[in-house]
Amino acid sequence: MKRILSTNAIKLKLPSTIKIHPVVDVSRVHMYKDQVKGHKKEWSLPVIIKGKEEYKVEKILNKRKFRGKNRYLV
Repeated sequence: MKRILSTNAIKLKLPSTIKIHPVVDVSRVHMYKDQVKGHKKEWSLPVIIKGKEEYKVEKILNKRKFRGKNRYLV
């Protein structure tokens, strides 16, 4: 949080890569909660194939289109 603008609006400090308006309603802001123990995702190491990093996918859980490209939940 950067600063409080009024009783119902705050200005957020965001990285330049996030392209949203930095002023939001306070009802949208929540305290950070740690993940439940045992629910942390363990990232597997990539396999190098022809000089490129590749990952082994066990199962595709969902697929959606986002900005004209397919995105997969694995």
